[in-house]
Amino acid sequence: MDMEGRLAAIRSRIEAACRRSGRQPEEVTIIAVTKYTSLETAEAVLAAGLTNIGENRWQDVKPKWEAIGDRAVWHFIGSLQTNKVKDVIGKFPYIHSLDRLSLAEELNRKAKALGLAPVECFIQLNVSGEESKHGLGPEGLDEFAGQLAELPYIHVTGLMTMAPLEGGSDSARPVFRRLRELRDQLNAKRILPYAIHDLSMGMSGDFETAVEEGATYIRLGTVLVGSQS
Repeated sequence: MDMEGRLAAIRSRIEAACRRSGRQPEEVTIIAVTKYTSLETAEAVLAAGLTNIGENRWQDVKPKWEAIGDRAVWHFIGSLQTNKVKDVIGKFPYIHSLDRLSLAEELNRKAKALGLAPVECFIQLNVSGEESKHGLGPEGLDEFAGQLAELPYIHVTGLMTMAPLEGGSDSARPVFRRLRELRDQLNAKRILPYAIHDLSMGMSGDFETAVEEGATYIRLGTVLVGSQS
């Protein structure tokens, strides 16, 4: 199946998940995860009508970014080391992996120095509690959000998490549901000077469950672009 065919099948599944949960498909943005794939695959993603591209290592994405530039909206979806901020700042409008103050401060400092707009960041939470996963523990969310409220070049657009790889929807659903609850609780407490809306959750194996639980961004790799190309 070609890219257009895979995308059509994915959109059909998103629409069905939205019907089951009383949502509209327009509320869900697909991020095409093109890490480990070629420039040609990224170009095929754009040709199929998707504009949001997710990558996790600057050294791998550099030739794609240089060729594609602002024809795509770039999302940094991997763990970001503080010393790598200089490589991605100004190139990736969205950072999905903000999980510590030192990283936030460096993003804030670089954005200010370069005269950039505030960086759109998702706070990454390790809702499942797995040691193998990056992210802040949910118990630290309120304090971290309060710290971010003091950084003018950081704008929290939402929360991000990853579900366990094993267990299917039975293990994924409570994780996604909890992330939505944490977003709603954060908004109710008004720790940030604005409400956050977005939830970045759901990948190839569990995106339908994520949509049912309120995902606004889903990060799709294998199901869309294949394992490698």
